[in-house]
Amino acid sequence: MKPFFRLILKLIGWKTVLIPPKEKKYVIIAAPHTSNWDFPLGILFMLTTDIKFRYMGKDALFKWPIKYIFEYLGGIPVDRSNRTNLTTRIANYIKSQDEVALALSPEGTRSKTEYWKSGFYYIALEAEVPIALATLDYGTKTLRVDDHIYPTGDIEKDMEYIQNYYKKAKAKYPEKQGPIRIKPR
Repeated sequence: MKPFFRLILKLIGWKTVLIPPKEKKYVIIAAPHTSNWDFPLGILFMLTTDIKFRYMGKDALFKWPIKYIFEYLGGIPVDRSNRTNLTTRIANYIKSQDEVALALSPEGTRSKTEYWKSGFYYIALEAEVPIALATLDYGTKTLRVDDHIYPTGDIEKDMEYIQNYYKKAKAKYPEKQGPIRIKPR
């Protein structure tokens, strides 16, 4: 089926670049996220690879009958009202797997935000896995995973690297693209 999904992407004018980390387990962050089209494009990209992608989504999406499709495509429902130990639970999930790429949108929404959510960073840090950097670049129509960073525990320093990576990516709706930064502690 991978050639079929590659053909779909090609027909709609999108290219892919995939250079994942050498590790079999990692967190992958995808940005910018400003459009409803980002999710289907991300799913198409995932379906063109041999990587075991998983992604987190709000539990409201995982209702019958569509929940089976989301789960089949790697979805993990998250109750956003219950954040108790979510970082640790997800980090433990990653540790328990032989192979997994957990995809997250650090913006957390398609709306403009002042700060990225930092959960991706702390999940990777606690799971002791790299953070792969992915873009949905509407400027070049390229879905790209081609760099990664090992979290050091110095989130401010690590975010400088991440900011430099994402500064060239063009969102579908640039006016909804917020700054690439996390809320100061």
